[in-house]
Amino acid sequence: MSRPKVVVTGIGALTPLGLTAQEFWEGLVAGKSGVGPMTLCDPSPFPCQIAGEVKGFDPVQYIDTKEARRMARFSQLAVAAALQAVEDADLKISSKESHRIGVLLGNGNGGFPTTEEGCRVLVERGGMRVSPFFFPMTLPNMAASNVSRILGLTGYNSTVITACAASNQAIGEAMETLRRGAADVMLTGGTEAGISQLGLAGFCTMRALSTRNDEPQKASRPFDAQRDGFVPAEGASVLVLETAEHALNRGANILCEVAGFGSTSDAYHTVKPDESGEGAMRAMRIALKDAGVGLDEVDYINAHGTSTPLNDAVETVAIKGLFQERAYQIPVSSTKSMIGHSLGAAGGLEAVPCVRSITDGVVHPTVNYEHPDPQCDLDYVPNQARKVDVRVVLSNAFGFGGQNACLVFRRYEDGR
Repeated sequence: MSRPKVVVTGIGALTPLGLTAQEFWEGLVAGKSGVGPMTLCDPSPFPCQIAGEVKGFDPVQYIDTKEARRMARFSQLAVAAALQAVEDADLKISSKESHRIGVLLGNGNGGFPTTEEGCRVLVERGGMRVSPFFFPMTLPNMAASNVSRILGLTGYNSTVITACAASNQAIGEAMETLRRGAADVMLTGGTEAGISQLGLAGFCTMRALSTRNDEPQKASRPFDAQRDGFVPAEGASVLVLETAEHALNRGANILCEVAGFGSTSDAYHTVKPDESGEGAMRAMRIALKDAGVGLDEVDYINAHGTSTPLNDAVETVAIKGLFQERAYQIPVSSTKSMIGHSLGAAGGLEAVPCVRSITDGVVHPTVNYEHPDPQCDLDYVPNQARKVDVRVVLSNAFGFGGQNACLVFRRYEDGR
């Protein structure tokens, strides 16, 4: 018995490059950077003072004022992205069908700034002054919970918290949920809004962040020899996934297919990737096998590409280890070069250019690629977008703890 195809029919996104998926995509193709001075907290005590922030977001454009006050920013962004995605998919949600529509989001930290705020209140004013909404605002599952509650979706609901791999894993597991018949439609992707002094302190003491504060838009430089760490970021993106049969029956506009998913663990180190690239390589291989796609069929790789010295070198090793000589023929680019690293939301945001590269035949650039690194010697689409006939995309996401999640997006061919 053949598995049902799973397709993308709608996208919503709020990003450092714009408050819709279309604005985001246009910014990426133009090679713009959404990185700037940090405003969501006071970064002055820290060596990193820049971030990719979602600018101009007003939650009350999407959510009742009272509801918005009781949500942390990561939940607000997720609800807004979900509403955009449902509208883009022209999905009508009825009480009769709501139990067949689920939500599965990736998230890394939950309401991290709200956690910091609660700790300050506890220390300075006492525990009984902490907000009664502290837990509903901070728990990582509350974004998916709020999306399902506000949209009235009573089907499958879950949250993946595998750090920077979370969104890719959420999308992959949403695909599996549809394949096994547990839902007809899934809202999936990721959200993150963790920019705070506590978050900065944790990453800065690890020396994981860029300190190129005088040139914010040039700070994120994946695969460049002068990269010095990632730029913290935030954002949310939600895709509407459906079985192809459900989408065709309702006359939906099908953007592409989510065809494969692979997940592995390095079982190596708490934060460092395995320098052999073996875990990442296996995740890519599993995703391609799941999709029934050969190594010679991949037209574009959306890299994890964080702009850290070790990740970019190891990801390059993994791509070359899997694809061998053909690795040099595949365009590889990093969305994070323009928006920074949004941690648990990264794969969800990067799904937008994966889908649009298929529909538009364009691969966005890796900006700030100015100094070749002998360890990173692939085609990173430096600084200028490129027209490419893209049929198959491989998307990589690798998280702290050695958790790897890879997706395959494919051009949809007519038929169920």
